[in-house]
Amino acid sequence: MDILQQLNQIAQEREIPLEELQREIEESLAVAYKKFVGATGEVTVHLDPRKGWTAYLEKEVVGVVSEPSFQMSLTEALRRKPDAEVGDFIATEVDPNRFGRIAAQTFKQVLNQKLREAEQRKINEVFHEKMGDIVTGVVTRREGQSVFVNVNKVEAELPKREQVPTEPYRSNDRLRVYVLRVDDSSRRLRVIISRTHPNLLRKLFELEVPEIANGTVVIKSVARDPGQRSKLAVISTDERVDAVGACVGPRGGRVQVIVDELYDEKIDIVPFHDDPYQYITNALSPAKVNSIKLNPDERSAYVVVPDNQLSLAIGKGGQNVRLAARLTEWKIDIRSESQSAAEKKA
Repeated sequence: MDILQQLNQIAQEREIPLEELQREIEESLAVAYKKFVGATGEVTVHLDPRKGWTAYLEKEVVGVVSEPSFQMSLTEALRRKPDAEVGDFIATEVDPNRFGRIAAQTFKQVLNQKLREAEQRKINEVFHEKMGDIVTGVVTRREGQSVFVNVNKVEAELPKREQVPTEPYRSNDRLRVYVLRVDDSSRRLRVIISRTHPNLLRKLFELEVPEIANGTVVIKSVARDPGQRSKLAVISTDERVDAVGACVGPRGGRVQVIVDELYDEKIDIVPFHDDPYQYITNALSPAKVNSIKLNPDERSAYVVVPDNQLSLAIGKGGQNVRLAARLTEWKIDIRSESQSAAEKKA
């Protein structure tokens, strides 16, 4: 495949105008060749779709030729241009084969630069206003431990640490992802996305619940164990609107869309409250709470629950109390009624 066919293919695949790619390579080759031979005159290179390479070097007319690669004798100059004088520059065609290794190296450098610029441009077009937001994409492939998701013709990377272990990520699966950042630390730009970030849940609710989108309902806090369970604290700015009811939706329809998107992650939606007693009680839902003793200095809470509610309050592997603590930003220590009574006696 010749170089022009390669350029054409690359231009189409990466959506770079062929003329722009061709012009950059012509200019870069000219600079590289001029530097290589040490010429004083200008070098021009042209890529012709029919003829291939053509290159011209302006040779300087001198009395005595010491560098034939970029100098020309007055005698030879007069044959080409009858009024030539010493000090003139005359354009002379250069054998493209003389470019050899310079052409190959320059071509590679320019191509890498242009591809990086095109990638940056495309990423900016697609993700300029999407940083910290969610986008929909299609799973395209796996490479190493990363999953790649196509978003508007840009391949975004879902690294291992941003994946939910229980999610399958099958080829052609459609899914929503949270846009974390554009990483330019390696040779190529990478758009890093996440399925574990708490803000993925927050943004999904913003999309599904009109009352959140218009500010009537506000999400005050989010805590997630990705793929397993989440807690969301919400409050209404309009006393006529039930914040939890708005998020759940008619017959649970709104929250169910999000549960489906997150592959059956359980979601507890609780009312936010300025009173920490009430807020912690809500956060430990569905468990019932008997009493709470707060230590504001340490921001810790000693919570007593009925004996039959202890395992529910703590949750499997401590999940319920852990999420409640992250949601409220209070350290929560749970005891059953009998445990609390025994501690008081002791």
